[in-house]
Amino acid sequence: MREKLGFSIWVLFLLGSCFGKFVVEKNSLRVTSPDSLKGVYECAIGNFGVPQYGGTMVGTVVHPKANQKACKSFDEVDLSFKSKPGGLPIFLLADRGDCYFTLKAWNAQKAGAAAILVTDDKIEPLITMDTPEEEDSRADYLQNINIPSALISKTLGDSIKKAISSGEMININLDWREALPHPDDRVEYEFWTNSNDECGPKCDSQIEFVKNFKGAAQILEKGGYTQFTPHYITWYCPDAFSLSKQCKSQCINHGRYCAPDPEQDFSRGYDGKDVVVQNLRQVCVFKVANESGKPWLWWDYVTDFSIRCPMKEKKYTKECAEKVIKSLGLDLNKIDKCIGDPEADEENPVLKAEQDAQIGTGSRGDVTILPTLVINSRQYRGKLDKGAVLKAICAGFQETTEPAVCLSDGIETNECLENNGGCWQDKAANITACKDTFRGRICECPVVQGVKFVGNGYTHCEASGALRCGINNGGCWKNTRDGKTYSACIEDRSKGCKCPPGFKGDGVNTCEDVDECKEKLACQCPECKCKNTYGSYECSCSGNALYMREHDTCISKEGKASSSWNVFWVIFLGLAAAGVGGYAVYKYRIRRYMDSEIRAIMAQYMPLDNQGETPNHVPHADI
Repeated sequence: MREKLGFSIWVLFLLGSCFGKFVVEKNSLRVTSPDSLKGVYECAIGNFGVPQYGGTMVGTVVHPKANQKACKSFDEVDLSFKSKPGGLPIFLLADRGDCYFTLKAWNAQKAGAAAILVTDDKIEPLITMDTPEEEDSRADYLQNINIPSALISKTLGDSIKKAISSGEMININLDWREALPHPDDRVEYEFWTNSNDECGPKCDSQIEFVKNFKGAAQILEKGGYTQFTPHYITWYCPDAFSLSKQCKSQCINHGRYCAPDPEQDFSRGYDGKDVVVQNLRQVCVFKVANESGKPWLWWDYVTDFSIRCPMKEKKYTKECAEKVIKSLGLDLNKIDKCIGDPEADEENPVLKAEQDAQIGTGSRGDVTILPTLVINSRQYRGKLDKGAVLKAICAGFQETTEPAVCLSDGIETNECLENNGGCWQDKAANITACKDTFRGRICECPVVQGVKFVGNGYTHCEASGALRCGINNGGCWKNTRDGKTYSACIEDRSKGCKCPPGFKGDGVNTCEDVDECKEKLACQCPECKCKNTYGSYECSCSGNALYMREHDTCISKEGKASSSWNVFWVIFLGLAAAGVGGYAVYKYRIRRYMDSEIRAIMAQYMPLDNQGETPNHVPHADI
């Protein structure tokens, strides 16, 4: 805890010592009635909601008798500020204090107010109403505030409240037409951002804005309508802390360029120096892309990096960043040269220029809020929303010089036509993961002829499902030779590639024929001769021998014939012996039985002298 506190203290010190001019962006507020208050006043644009840059809004002011600080829902006090048909929109006047500015605006919006005016509670220069600090910025409503907001002075607020209490009707015209300079037909704008994606809702909304605004930004840049430059805030470590653990883990170039720890915990996750290096890499990506005449590739890189290399998945690495860079066709060597050596004890010219640019010049003021959009040297105020920002940029063009994108929401990109948008593709099957949308191209695995491809869309897509082998053979290896087709696509599985029998390899890029002869997988008998074929093998035997594949052995043709005749004679002699034996049995046992029967019959008709004795049978031939 002490380490975190110490680091926070010197960061705050840096903010106070390095920057000296924070500019409060203002627009005009014109009171049109009553006569006693007629005139033009300044008000400060809130850093949330949607300011109507380039336009005006007329309404009537209401200061409620209950819930005057707008810290509670107006449903609780049964109040509604929805304008009636034919009536002017209602601007809610709320008192400062007791809750965040954003909560006041949200409650006013829910009650139907068209805008909110917050009156200061003390006499002081106007300030910028901002969103809550990180620990209080997780409210779901923050990104849903759409009404414009403005802070007015205590003096003006008291005058309006006095007039309302006297029964006067207060009509006000909020005018943003001159909130941004619009000198010519090209807008120059900067985006002060950060590659850290672990800073909570602000980081999430920033990443979402880049994804959504990318298409419009690239159309404007490709058409020459805008000149865009990304910037990154860095701090330096004071000499008194240069040897501390905090500076060593959160800074590069020996404490010259630092960033706060992403998780605000020095014991886990990534360090501030990881963020600084990635920030530097993103600046260099823009510089190299700009030199190649394609500055809009920065939007692709930042978008793809946030998708493919998030901190939460432990992919916030140099290796992951370089894969994204290569997919966009940028020169990696030039980018590495631009980055330089983060361990060197010397100035980095790129980051030094970024630090110098943080200091405001002219009417821009210092950049101290992340993220910050600067349009024509004027800081944008309001939420980072594609429609709101596009409207603000379009307000920076001289009248009648706005490009078509400012007049229509129909934005179509053609990023897939060049380098396939850096997405995966199968040229042979004419299948791609690149899709053009009005927000810019996305890399998403396609569905082709009912077959869904799965993968990250950038480097890999693989067909899945029962019909996948019908689409480019499921992305697996396939080869035809001598009229026979060999495939590694597995038909009975949802996905997978496996080389068929007789081949080896990964099944995707290669399946090589297995040399069964060389690897002694077949024809191993001494007399065998082996010949390898594509996907199989052939075995033969020397001389007149025959090969028996099931037994992997050779048998002589002569030996086989001799053996056959021997078997024949054995069978013949066996049958002969059986015949002789049968005759012998017949001759001896059957004949003897018949003689005995004949003598018994004859004894009945011709009694013998010795018939009382046991009969003496004699052979039939002696009777």
